[in-house]
Amino acid sequence: MHDFRALRADPVVFDEDLARRGLPAVSETLLSYDEERRACLNELHQKQADRNNISKQIGQLKRDKEDSSALEAQAIILRQDIDTLQTRADQLDRQIFDILASLPNRLAAEVPTGKDEAENLIVHYWGKTREFDFTPLQHFELGEKLGLMNFNAAIKLSGARFSVLCGALARLDRALGQFMLDFHTNEHGYEEYVVPLLVNEQTMFNTDKLPKFGDQSFCTKDERWLIPTAEVPLTGIQADEIINFDQLPIRRTALTACFRSEAGAAGRDTRGLIRQHQFYKVEMVSVTAPEESENEHERMTRCAEQVLEKLRLPYRRVLLCSGDTGFGAAKTWDLEVWLPGQQAWREISSCSNTRDFQARRMNARYRPKAEGYKKTSPEFLHTLNGSGVAVGRALVAVMENYQNEDGTITIPEVLRSYMGGLKKIG
Repeated sequence: MHDFRALRADPVVFDEDLARRGLPAVSETLLSYDEERRACLNELHQKQADRNNISKQIGQLKRDKEDSSALEAQAIILRQDIDTLQTRADQLDRQIFDILASLPNRLAAEVPTGKDEAENLIVHYWGKTREFDFTPLQHFELGEKLGLMNFNAAIKLSGARFSVLCGALARLDRALGQFMLDFHTNEHGYEEYVVPLLVNEQTMFNTDKLPKFGDQSFCTKDERWLIPTAEVPLTGIQADEIINFDQLPIRRTALTACFRSEAGAAGRDTRGLIRQHQFYKVEMVSVTAPEESENEHERMTRCAEQVLEKLRLPYRRVLLCSGDTGFGAAKTWDLEVWLPGQQAWREISSCSNTRDFQARRMNARYRPKAEGYKKTSPEFLHTLNGSGVAVGRALVAVMENYQNEDGTITIPEVLRSYMGGLKKIG
């Protein structure tokens, strides 16, 4: 959600920010609605005062047993005018709210302007891509040859974009999630949470998933939503809370199933684990004071990078351009891992600073540190979220980078204790 005062203060810059995302100007429309709304409210307050005054006069006339019918007629007209003005003010409020709710976050100044992912900025690479003396297979070819990945069974159970893992691959998938949770809680200071996988509509709206992404999420018959990411409940906890400065930063993590309808993804990644309706992900969420959010964004991204470094998986960091930055983000770092079977870099983590965008939607505030004896008023928090990382895509990356010519898969050293000492799947 946006600060309307900032729009009033500089509507030209507000529209320029939208233009960077390829969106049309809206400030003129919003300001005209706002001007009419304030005029309605001013007239409404005046007529309410007039009505109160007339009510007092009517009361006095009745006490004096005099005729009050003329004033009562005026009171009826005033009530009708007040109802009309209130209805119109409410309509304008709703129109302003709906437009603001549909607008994406304002971008950080350093986000490069661009149309799509082709114009993202590669910042750095880590690790060396492996040179194979055989043609590396894609993960689904490896999994099916090992008999540990069954897509036909998943189609029978649920349809396309689902998978069934078994045996050592199922254990490797679990090991990855447990390793990431342990790493973030023990080394990075995140507190582990177990959260609902079903949330209400307000929680989805608070974390900017509605109304924009309603067609990309699953809704139950009783109007609860399956979470597309643990960011939704982990951040949503903060709704309508006011906390003290000394409680910040708050860092939360969770390993959950995530559910996405993948609307608009027809024909993309139809085989394998890259784009599924159900997948597991370790999520990181931070809640900070505004002046700390940029540093926290860098810290969070490094936490995700270190997961890949521990797994010895080559990756690169990418700053998303304006056309590829998500709806709620002011700035996003993507981490892309190298997949030798695909001969491609694929996103495995996305770390975003939403600044006060989500906090305004959910009314999440804090009391700044007091200066002397002066009391401070609550201000909006900044929220950040990041994949730490996507478990299924990490499984894909491990399988493809650690595959052997005979079809076996070497287990990264950091995961072997989670695999009961197993060194190889085959």
